[in-house]
Amino acid sequence: MRDWTLPVAIAVGTVCYLTCYFTPALDPLSNAMGPFFDVFFPVCVFFTLLITFCKVDFHQMLPHRWQFGVLGAQLLLIALNVWIILRYCSTIQQRILWEGVLTCVIAPCASAAPVVTNKLGGNINTITTFTIMSSLASSLLIPLVFPMLEKGAEVTFMEAFLVILQKVAMILVLPLILGYIIRHYMHRLHRWIISKPNLSFYTWAVSLSITTGITVKNIVHSEASISLLLMIALLSLIMCFLQFGIGRAIGNRLGEPICSGQAMFQKNTALAIWVSYMYLNPVASVGAGCYVLWQNIINSLELWIDRRKQSSKK
Repeated sequence: MRDWTLPVAIAVGTVCYLTCYFTPALDPLSNAMGPFFDVFFPVCVFFTLLITFCKVDFHQMLPHRWQFGVLGAQLLLIALNVWIILRYCSTIQQRILWEGVLTCVIAPCASAAPVVTNKLGGNINTITTFTIMSSLASSLLIPLVFPMLEKGAEVTFMEAFLVILQKVAMILVLPLILGYIIRHYMHRLHRWIISKPNLSFYTWAVSLSITTGITVKNIVHSEASISLLLMIALLSLIMCFLQFGIGRAIGNRLGEPICSGQAMFQKNTALAIWVSYMYLNPVASVGAGCYVLWQNIINSLELWIDRRKQSSKK
């Protein structure tokens, strides 16, 4: 069942939303569940990270060369994307298309990246360090870059920086602190968490179902043309594979292919969707919405291949 956890989570989120959307009798249930999921989703992500961070050796959270290599590659992709938008995008459709791609590049490393990295046998300590570095970098870059593209944005740099930093701190920094406390001072609870190696993986799958439902909702309610939505989906797929390949190449050269690959391509799409609505044309958020599906399909394949390799060695 573990081989199919992520695809099943994606399917459940999709089917549940479409069932409610096409069944008028379920409208009261849909209206009631909306506020519930608004609260439940960040709580689920919080506990996923808390469980994962209980396994982190905080003394090993040191900077590594691959982390700066990935950040440098991300900066180059962002600069290239902004240059394309400012120089070549003369129509609204073209700007929306490439702004959708930009959201897939400028977003920070996903909070759940340590979960997959741990499952694949990567270094959970260094990927956790990079997740914090990436979140801080994106908190600086997003308020700097997005107002250049949409002059109508009325949010100042400091306002956007503090709001993004607050969202990151609540979901990332707080569970990191609690994970440290549990690991060093609450030994009985720590032993119980460690004895459940797949607990964070399954809580993350629940979060993925909710994210998928939100993504499908954004696509269904989008006012953009089908052709534009398909182009955004296609380019987000290309960017997913491109960033995964770049991350792996950097990791192969600097000694951490698993961590580097996950760090480069696995994005915090929830934050990306939010900043799209905040700064850009709302249709651009479809890029990040599609990206979350592609990155988790790739993660599913990675986990399946890794499990096959482990089985063949036994």
